[in-house]
Amino acid sequence: MTPVIVGPEIEPQLDWLELIAALDAGHRRPKAKIADSFLYRDTETLLSRSAWIDGLGSVVKTATIFPKNSTRNLPNVNGAVTLFSDETGELAALVDFHLVTRWKTAGDSLLAAHRLARPDSRRITLIGAGAVARSMHDAYSALFPDAEFTVWNRSPQAAQDMARTLPRCTATPDLQSAVGQADIICTATMSTEPVLQGAWLRPGQHVDLIGAFRPDMREADDNALRRAALFVDSFDTTLDHIGELKIPLAKGVIQRSDIQDDFYGISAGGFTRPSESAITICKNGGGAHLDLMVSQYILDKWRKAV
Repeated sequence: MTPVIVGPEIEPQLDWLELIAALDAGHRRPKAKIADSFLYRDTETLLSRSAWIDGLGSVVKTATIFPKNSTRNLPNVNGAVTLFSDETGELAALVDFHLVTRWKTAGDSLLAAHRLARPDSRRITLIGAGAVARSMHDAYSALFPDAEFTVWNRSPQAAQDMARTLPRCTATPDLQSAVGQADIICTATMSTEPVLQGAWLRPGQHVDLIGAFRPDMREADDNALRRAALFVDSFDTTLDHIGELKIPLAKGVIQRSDIQDDFYGISAGGFTRPSESAITICKNGGGAHLDLMVSQYILDKWRKAV
């Protein structure tokens, strides 16, 4: 097998709705075997994730997260993705890290919104104005093409800059009001303290929590978790690893039984909105099994294009 290199030039061929269909199909295969390794240095992280899905293949993705890179005009997250053949174990492809990360991160929460948000959702509030929030604007627009977006950021200038460059997007300094008026709320920050207050939420809303990835990071307060029907993309990559749930679980704010389902419950019909009036929250924890599904989707699109 001759390995291929798949770069960002394939991105115009990718489609968000096709991707969430591929993620849905991937979670109907045998459950992935996964392993994670985290190394920390102050605020910096070296994260290596691997996954193997019988019949699909295996992947190793290594990422470096350096939050101060934004002051150097460099991406905060960098790394490499290696995809291996399920049949022979040979290297099948090197897939552009930033391409996989962008589509995996946004596609993950888009699948959650597809399953949990009300289909008539039209108002979306983005908390954070970085690369992930921009990707979510693109992804949500594919599923909710008439949606209007409001963006809030701790640095108002960043929110204003984002709003000027994206369609149907307005910046706001009033986060509480933006949350209260939204059908979907998406958090994409690097916060270690909750920015989303449960008191602001109202029945029928859906919340996608994306930003927290370390044991000391949270974006939603205890009240938000208590009020909501809770879901995760993966039990294995969220409950014991990410502060968003690890901290409130340790404090007894919520119990493991309060987490209703993960994506592997889709085939049994369990990953769904409990009622029209429910507040739903899904924590996006990522995981190499998602990188594998996304990388394979991208590789399949590349093969069709050449």
